[in-house]
Amino acid sequence: MWELIRANQRRAATLVVAMAALLFLLGYVLGDALAPGGGVTGLLVAFLLWVVLSLVSYFQGDSIFLALAGARKITKADHPQLINVVEEMTIAAGLPKVPDVYVMDEAAPNAFATGRDPQHAVVAVTAGLLETLERSELQGVIAHELGHVKNRDVLYMMMVGIMLGAIVLLADLGSRVFFFGGGRRRTSSRSDGQGQLLIVIVAVALMILAPIVAQLIYLALSRRREYLADASSALFTRYPEGLASALEKISRASTPLATATRATAPMYIVNPLGVSARGLADITSTHPPTSERIRILRSMAGAGLARYDDAFRTVTGKKGGVVPRSALTAPEQAAATAPAASPAMPAVPVAAAVPAATLAQAQAAAAAPVSAAAGRLERVRQTTDMLWRLNQFIFIPCACGTTLKVPPAYAGQEIACPQCGARHTVQPGAA
Repeated sequence: MWELIRANQRRAATLVVAMAALLFLLGYVLGDALAPGGGVTGLLVAFLLWVVLSLVSYFQGDSIFLALAGARKITKADHPQLINVVEEMTIAAGLPKVPDVYVMDEAAPNAFATGRDPQHAVVAVTAGLLETLERSELQGVIAHELGHVKNRDVLYMMMVGIMLGAIVLLADLGSRVFFFGGGRRRTSSRSDGQGQLLIVIVAVALMILAPIVAQLIYLALSRRREYLADASSALFTRYPEGLASALEKISRASTPLATATRATAPMYIVNPLGVSARGLADITSTHPPTSERIRILRSMAGAGLARYDDAFRTVTGKKGGVVPRSALTAPEQAAATAPAASPAMPAVPVAAAVPAATLAQAQAAAAAPVSAAAGRLERVRQTTDMLWRLNQFIFIPCACGTTLKVPPAYAGQEIACPQCGARHTVQPGAA
């Protein structure tokens, strides 16, 4: 996997440099168009804007993103199964630390990962995802998100997203100042009219094209990394069908994700703004077609990176694969590597433990007598209880077997059980 990580870093660094160059060029040309000889000043403004936003993104980008998504941190007491799945997939991915887990109170099933490195990683899922997916499917989604963390995607996506925002901000500011400020006055007062006209044309062209080019770079980076994260998920779980089934269920959901925006959409496992059609809309989509991703996963004749690359070429018809050649020949692609022992997470032989557990769970799920409807009802109950706990609801067990779930505003009051009529005093902090 280290070969894959290094290849990802080289590609991402190239795109980051390209976007930075585009930002600085835009600043220089706008500065010279607005004031003769002001190109250096415009370049300095663009550079300072990039530095400030990059620092904010690096140190606080994950917090900002989680706040925008309305995500709240949970513990194992809130949802044991989700935390267990994250721990299992962390071991399979060979990450040094179990990421913090957050939940969004959203009915639309979706998930994302963020953080500047594996030591500061975060995985967030929606309540709708927990209600919709079975365990093997949830493992596939979590493994996909940890694939982003393992491949160092999350930092680059945050940095490129910040630069995209800076380019759009600078282009918008330049257009406002140029057309409604002093730009037109400078045109008439400059002696070299032809040179000024050329600068103005270039500036206007950049103001229009720079945000579009930056957006296309951002989306191209996002789409490629979704394929690689899918390949990582298949490798970590040894069960590609889990992620394929999860993507199928997520793509069928009709409930919109209210907290998603164009800037944050590329971070999610499936485009939260809607499924795009083939054609031009597909080119500007933040994600590859979900149906194509599902076909690739279900066409795999195994679970390694080489198997995914073969399936990718077969399904898409492209001669070039999505996984770097160096990663295909590396020994890591044959089996996941267990992390070094640590106080928080002991070393486990991943190839023997996690894949066997995953396959056993898949077989048990196929033979389980519990109906799909009953399984979903239990998932809904667990998720609802978790959200009530996060909202400080008070849980009161009654002797008749009923558990009363009371809003915190009723603390200190006496209520009756709706089943047996027993009276209970609501104690603050009861669980």
